Amino acid sequence: MRLLREQRGLSLAELARQAGLAKQTLSKLEQGTGNPTVDTLFSIATALGVPVTRLVAEREQVMAVQRADEVVWRQHEGYESRSLDHVYGSGVIENYLVRVASDPRGTRKPSEPHPVGTLEHLYVISGRVRVGPVDSPVELSAGDFVRYPGDRPHIYESLDGGESLIHIVVSVPRVQPGTGGTNLARTHGGDPE
Repeated sequence: MRLLREQRGLSLAELARQAGLAKQTLSKLEQGTGNPTVDTLFSIATALGVPVTRLVAEREQVMAVQRADEVVWRQHEGYESRSLDHVYGSGVIENYLVRVASDPRGTRKPSEPHPVGTLEHLYVISGRVRVGPVDSPVELSAGDFVRYPGDRPHIYESLDGGESLIHIVVSVPRVQPGTGGTNLARTHGGDPE
């Protein structure tokens, strides 16, 4: 509930007002100490603009790695395909090709966090890279894939001493109209054109 509330830029008091519930009730639920009724869950879901199942389903682990030698390519008539990942819901979906240089002096600053709930889906086209959250990056080679939270400081570093090429899909959750705001300007390329 806290993640959904923060994605929409809502304070606890504002969510309580929109749901018609006491702020203390919501505070207990966010702390994991409350025991909501079905009506309470429906009120919160309606205020957040999500189905009730989003409130009661366990949040999936957001870091997932696919190694190039462990994936399955599906055969089709005239081509093969490999599924990288699925993006659910709506919001802003951005695609980038990124050239990453090595940082032998270690002076490059991490990328700033994107809005709450943002995920980065990254595929290595060429080279070897170290990417992901600053506190838990992974090393990948051409053909590897990773999904990680983009709402934390994160890094992109080439490990080959030269330049690596990566494809990044950034999924920024939709903010419900009238529920506060998160600026959805492009995350890696400046303002939308």
